[in-house]
Amino acid sequence: MRKSHPVRRAVLAGAATVSGIVLLLSLKPASDPGAAQAAGGQLPPAAAGQAPQGGVNGAVTGDAAQTQYGPVQVRVTMANGKITKAEAVQTPKGGQSDQITANAVPRLNQAAVAAQSADIDAVSGATYTSAGYKKSLQSALDKAKASAGAAQGAGAGAGAARTVTGDVAQTQYGPVQVRITVADGKITKAEAVQAPKGGRSDQITSSSVPRLNQAAVATGTAQIDSVSGATYTSAGYKKSLQSALDQAGG
Repeated sequence: MRKSHPVRRAVLAGAATVSGIVLLLSLKPASDPGAAQAAGGQLPPAAAGQAPQGGVNGAVTGDAAQTQYGPVQVRVTMANGKITKAEAVQTPKGGQSDQITANAVPRLNQAAVAAQSADIDAVSGATYTSAGYKKSLQSALDKAKASAGAAQGAGAGAGAARTVTGDVAQTQYGPVQVRITVADGKITKAEAVQAPKGGRSDQITSSSVPRLNQAAVATGTAQIDSVSGATYTSAGYKKSLQSALDQAGG
């Protein structure tokens, strides 16, 4: 029988050792997140550290909240589902209300951005304004949430319906505010959520607003004819409608 050469035995032993190491490495799971990513794998959510997708972007105006001293209405600007800016587009005016508004509203705006919710503290000495602010802010956040849900439900497609409320337009006989529903870049519904009230204004509003709503849907713009006998209401309607279209990107 021939004896194995010592050098040959050493080479064979070394080869066996290398083969064993390669086998062990191939069986070891890729526990390193960086290795998994380099290999084309997906990181677990905690490792990815990404913010939730589907957040709302743009301005959303809450419904006007009526208070003892006048209406309060809040508009929030959202980016990726977070409040980046809050502002009161309508507040009590006249007399002491001007001073209270000037003092309270900036603090409420800051609190809304800081809290990212309507759960904010009332400003001392501005109880009614604070309550109205929070109510309108919650309305804006509810609309933003509904808009995000609708977009996700439609696969975030361009055809997702969106409801936008325009700014309040003050007229000689009272405020006018328009809300529109937009889908595929077209107005599918228009309505006045605020219109002049009391006395003859009731009759003018009931006669003119339905016609203005129809005109808004028909034209898809704020370039609509004024209703005869309702000049101020028509002007306010068109101004608020244009504001809503601007917010909707139309």
